[in-house]
Order: sequence, then structure tokens, then C-alpha cells
Amino acid sequence: MAGKLAVTHGASELAGDLKRLGFTEYEARVYIQLLRQSPATAYEISKSAGVPRPNTYQALEALAQRSAVLPVSETPVRYVAAKPSELFDTIARQTQTLCNDLADRLSAIAPTVDDQYVWTLRGELSVHDKIDSLISESREVIWVKAADDVLRRHKTALKAAAERGVETLIVLFGFDADEFRFTDKSRVYIHEGSGVRMGSADNLFTLAVDHAEMLTAAMDGEVIAAYSRNRPIVNLAQSLIRHDYYMAEIFARFGPQIDAEFGPHLKALRMACFSPAEIASFRKKTGL
Repeated sequence: MAGKLAVTHGASELAGDLKRLGFTEYEARVYIQLLRQSPATAYEISKSAGVPRPNTYQALEALAQRSAVLPVSETPVRYVAAKPSELFDTIARQTQTLCNDLADRLSAIAPTVDDQYVWTLRGELSVHDKIDSLISESREVIWVKAADDVLRRHKTALKAAAERGVETLIVLFGFDADEFRFTDKSRVYIHEGSGVRMGSADNLFTLAVDHAEMLTAAMDGEVIAAYSRNRPIVNLAQSLIRHDYYMAEIFARFGPQIDAEFGPHLKALRMACFSPAEIASFRKKTGL
């Protein structure tokens, strides 16, 4: 019984995803049933999928028009389902072509504006898609301050950017700078020489691309990001990364003297400006 419920729940989720691609409820249920049982007649599909027979015929006709099902006999007519990988490859190509065409046509009627807004993105998929897009479309420089586990999700896009000549400057929360050095234009610095995250700002992912776009995202808990082409905000993101680069170079050269003056991990400076929650976090992470 539990197995049957799990299968039903899984089919419901699959049908929901198919509906997001433009399938109707009945088309989704008919296609899923045909994947389980092919070839099959409309009567057999209707009975197994729980779809009224007139709606089954309508769904089969619509699915056949988009090459999702194929009639393979005449008396009686039986259908088979198209292979999912081939069907959705076709849908993806058609959708991408349509989106590109629509973007061009709609851009032609939209007034040219200098986008100075700050856009909010929510959800892990949405945020990481935007990061990959920014990296993939970069032409000159990429500056980023990020934890290695987050940055690793974008390693392929970063490597491709570096290999097409984009200069990368990375301030890394982590311990292996070489992991993100792809060419002689890839500069990677361990944050403050230790790579340890301290304050709340150190849990952010911050990216600046081509001195024209920026994104900063909170990756702990609810994933939420702010994206902008607003020049002062882009400059702010660049300044954050630039000054962390300065600190990394200073720590590399004067680390022992800095520790002697301010304590490990700049304890004296941080304790003077951290919030109580940040102080508690600092002590937990460092034992100081």
C-alpha cells in the first residue's frame, strides 16, 4: 500500500512538472501512463490513467501533434510514448529558439533604459543560475569573494571564463587557492591568510563583473540575492572585494606583526565593532 501511494505521489509530481512545460493535466497523465504501458489503446490508457475517454482521445491527439506519442497500429489504434530524453531535448531547443526570438522582438519595442534598479532573486536555483549567467557572459574581469563550497558550484563557468581570457580576482574562504587558479590571469587569495569565515558579511557571496554588474547573496538558510547595474552599488561591491584583496596581501607579508598587535584573526578590532551574536560566533569558531 505504501509503495502504491509513493508511486501515485511521484506521478503527481511528474504531472505537475509537465504542466509547467505546457502539458494539460490530462496530457501529462496520458503521457506518464504510456511510459509505463506501451503500446496501449485509448481505452486501456483511459482506464489505467483515470482519464475520461473523450479527454483521452483529445490528449492523445495533442500529444501526437507535439511528437510526444506515436500511433503504431490501426485496428485498434495503439500508441507508444516518445523517449523522454529525445522529447525534452526537442522541447528545450524549441523553447530556447522561441525565447531568443521573443527577446529580440520585445527588445525592439522597449525603450532603451539604463537599468539602475536593484533586483531581488530568491531561491537556490534562481540565484545560482544568475551567478552562472554573469560569469558566462563576462568579457573582461570577474571579482569574487566567496566560500570554496559555494564557488565550487561555478567552477566550470569560471574555468571557461578564464580560458577565454577573462581576468579573475578571487578572495577565498577556504584553504586551497590552487583549486581556482586556471590560467596566469587567475589570481586567488586566501581571506586574511587563514580562509576562516568570521562575521556575518563573511557568509555572503559577492560578485562583480566587468566593472558594470554586481550580485551579493546570502547562502545560509534562505538563499536570497541582490543584483544591480547601479554604478555606486557596483563600486561598493568592488570596493569590498578590493579591500579584502589588500588585506590578504598585507597578511601574507606582515601576518606575525598583525597578530602581535591585534591578536589572532584581528580579535581586538573585531571585538570592538562586532554585535553580541557576531562575538559569540567568533569565539565559537576560533576558541578565543
